[in-house]
Amino acid sequence: MKKMTRQTQRRAQAQTQTMNPTAWLIAALTAFGLLIAMMAQSHARPAPESFADLAEKLLPAVVNISTTQTVTAHGQMPQGVPDFFREFFERRGGQMPQPQQRQATSLGSGFFIDADKGLVVTNNHVIQDAEEIKVILQDNTPLDAELLGRDPKTDIALLKVKLEKGLKVEEVSLGNSDKMRVGDWVVAIGNPFGLGGTVTAGIVSARGRNIQAGPYDDFIQTDASINKGNSGGPLFNLDGEVIGINTAIYSPSGGSVGIGFSVPSNIAKSVIADLSEYGRTRRGWLGVRIQTVSDEIAENLGLDGPKGALVTSVAEDGPAEKAGIEKGDVVVTFNDKDVSEMRKLPRIVAETEVGKSVPVEVWRKGKLKKLSVKVGELEVAEKNGTVTASKVSPSSSNVKELGMSLESLTEKTRAQFKLPEEAKGVVILDVEANGPAAQKGIRPGELIVEVGQKEITSPDDIKEAVKAAQKADQKSLLLLIDGDEGLRFVAVKLTK
Repeated sequence: MKKMTRQTQRRAQAQTQTMNPTAWLIAALTAFGLLIAMMAQSHARPAPESFADLAEKLLPAVVNISTTQTVTAHGQMPQGVPDFFREFFERRGGQMPQPQQRQATSLGSGFFIDADKGLVVTNNHVIQDAEEIKVILQDNTPLDAELLGRDPKTDIALLKVKLEKGLKVEEVSLGNSDKMRVGDWVVAIGNPFGLGGTVTAGIVSARGRNIQAGPYDDFIQTDASINKGNSGGPLFNLDGEVIGINTAIYSPSGGSVGIGFSVPSNIAKSVIADLSEYGRTRRGWLGVRIQTVSDEIAENLGLDGPKGALVTSVAEDGPAEKAGIEKGDVVVTFNDKDVSEMRKLPRIVAETEVGKSVPVEVWRKGKLKKLSVKVGELEVAEKNGTVTASKVSPSSSNVKELGMSLESLTEKTRAQFKLPEEAKGVVILDVEANGPAAQKGIRPGELIVEVGQKEITSPDDIKEAVKAAQKADQKSLLLLIDGDEGLRFVAVKLTK
């Protein structure tokens, strides 16, 4: 290293002497920021050298689940028998092989959530239709299990075993799955292919996965190896807390390809509590049908972006109707929680205490409106058949701007498209191929109930709405369509 010359030393001393207080402050803050960053980096959890200590602690709490059920195998002719022989055999009054019953077994995983009460958590699909359920401990001790309750919507079941005196088992606790970040280490323990307690490790690959398994999908995705038999087993964080229940895998081959899905512990907590106390779930119910708010729908409704849940129908005498929620409202907050996207609303409502009055904010005709709703119980509504029940409040014309032909409701059109007597609106006779309506999946026989959130009764009403939209320089028109899948809002582009 070269020594500093006298001239350089004098220059450095001069700069130091002339540095103003502001410069000193900036330099000090910069140094402080670097120090904080170094401290934060030093406190970040490093990759573990081994999972051995964690596995040794957790393995005794994880169990194997074995189920048995009687299945009927219908008798069949042996494979390869020619068809003419089958026909000859049947014509001669021959008896086909009789149905036979056999015992079928299946395997899964589970874990003790309460050792004193003998409570074991697993997947619903592991024990579904089982006539006999056994919980097998780490030392291969089999215990008869009783099904306390199950929830197909989240694929969770709760079992209870009777522990003999002197028999001790370990339990694990549910952690906060919302704290898990993509990239965090996780450990899965289960019974893959019936091999018994098996430990695999990986990371959180993604959050909030929707795999179309149920109405409350919010899966944690992990690359920790999960295979057949792991279902119902726990997914742990490095503190030994259960942050997920391993439920499904994506696998073209049937084996692990590093894409597994776990029910987050924060969803499982309320389900397990309900199953333990009531033997069933008690979910909140709002009484609305909803759909996603697209960019075009948001533009038509005056929203600053695609968010919330758009109400397409309201159940008669349900909580939403009693609270004043209307068809066409966009629910943006529920119980002080933001509804950033449509599929979040069902989960937020389901997790809300039944019978509790909570604040709701809806976007209606360009303004926010605050309401209060008393949450109902979903299971009661399902039992009464009121979950999807809704209150649904001659000329023809070709509307080229929307790419469809329309006609008023008449006895002829009702009969032609098999429409019920209570149907209202304007019937769609034909849809132009590759036109604006066709591109949105609109089909002949469906009804247009509203245009721009205003009820219509004739094709002329729609023509007037098209003219008004064009005059206002709108790019699309918001239609409320009534079809086979129920009511839905569709923003159709306007062609010139």
